[in-house]
Amino acid sequence: MRVADHIIKVDPVHPDTAAINKAADCVKQGGLIVFPTWCFYGIGADAFHEKAVNRVFQIKERTYAKPLLILIKGKESLKKYVLDVPESAKILMDRFWPGKLTLVFHSNDTIPEYLTSGTGKIGIRVPENRIARALLSCLDHPLTGTSANISGISGCSDIKTLDINIRDNVDLVLDSGKLKGKKGSTVVDITCDPPIILREGSISEPEIRKCLEK
Repeated sequence: MRVADHIIKVDPVHPDTAAINKAADCVKQGGLIVFPTWCFYGIGADAFHEKAVNRVFQIKERTYAKPLLILIKGKESLKKYVLDVPESAKILMDRFWPGKLTLVFHSNDTIPEYLTSGTGKIGIRVPENRIARALLSCLDHPLTGTSANISGISGCSDIKTLDINIRDNVDLVLDSGKLKGKKGSTVVDITCDPPIILREGSISEPEIRKCLEK
């Protein structure tokens, strides 16, 4: 059984540089980390490292038929990964990124099929959590942004409640204390016109509709 020496406490407001660098090095070497997003902890892997991503699916007991979303540094890097950026996406990004909104785009050839599950689409978010953003700033590739839970079980907002099968099978855990919990990100498919809300989360459907109407 994995002992808890791979759990590092990190200040959520002023993340320790050494801890962030250690986590980033772990990801670069193909390791898995647990790290805070806005409301839940996530499992992070180099999105372009196939073996690492396969470990994410296995640890979460997640079907390969369900795509994984990715986290990126900012909207300026978006065109590296998508075929096009519709006007509706630009409006939503300007209003809600960084933040609690995942947008689904047509993926381009740089995105491997193991992330899209053969759908040709990829969910992307720019996180607002300071630790997540500090981590991404040290990486050349996107991070997987799936929640740190066994599929079908509620997300984890406190490392104290992190499933032991996840805790003991990742390489590093960044513990920034209790997160807000509640709802995850809202997911909007902008490959359609008008866009389709696939999951209503922290941002309500009326907020999305109002923003697009403007």
